Amino acid sequence: MTTPQEPEFRSGIGFDSHPLADGRKLVLGGVEIPHDRGLSGHSDGDVLVHAVMDALLGAANLGDKGLHFPSDDPQYKDILSLKLLERVGVLVAEAGWRLSNVDATIMAQNPRLSPFNAEMRENVAKSLSVSSDRVSVKVTTTDHLGFVGREEGIAALAVVSLKSGGR
Repeated sequence: MTTPQEPEFRSGIGFDSHPLADGRKLVLGGVEIPHDRGLSGHSDGDVLVHAVMDALLGAANLGDKGLHFPSDDPQYKDILSLKLLERVGVLVAEAGWRLSNVDATIMAQNPRLSPFNAEMRENVAKSLSVSSDRVSVKVTTTDHLGFVGREEGIAALAVVSLKSGGR
C-alpha cells in the first residue's frame, strides 16, 4: 500500500516599477485609473500584474516575465498585461502547481488608488481563474520618499503561495 504524498508548497516574490510618462494611460490591475500620466513600458506598464507574474513564475521555477514575454518582441507592444497573466496562470498549472494566494502592494504617491482595489482584485483573480478571496491588493504611499514619493513612477511588490496539484 502506498502512502499519499504530502502536497508541496512554494512561495515566490515579484517586484516591478515603471516611470510615469505623459501621453500614456495609467493601468493597474487591468483598471484604467484617471490620472494625467500613465506608466511607461513596452506593454501597458501594469506594475501590479507584472509583479504578480514574476512571483508566480519564480515560485514555479519557470524563469521570469522577460524570458516568456521579451520587451523587444513586437507582439507584446501595448498588450494588456492581464492577457499575459492568463498565460502565466496556464504555465504554472501545466507545471503542476495551483495558486493558494496572492498578496500584493502597490506603491504610489498619487493618484489615490484604494477606490480601485476591489476591481483590481477581481481582474487578477479572474485572469488566474481563482476566486477573489485568494487575491489581496493593498496600496500605500512612500510619504514622499524616493522616486515613488516624488511622483516619478509607481512600483508593486507581490508574494504568491503555490501548492502542488495543478489548477
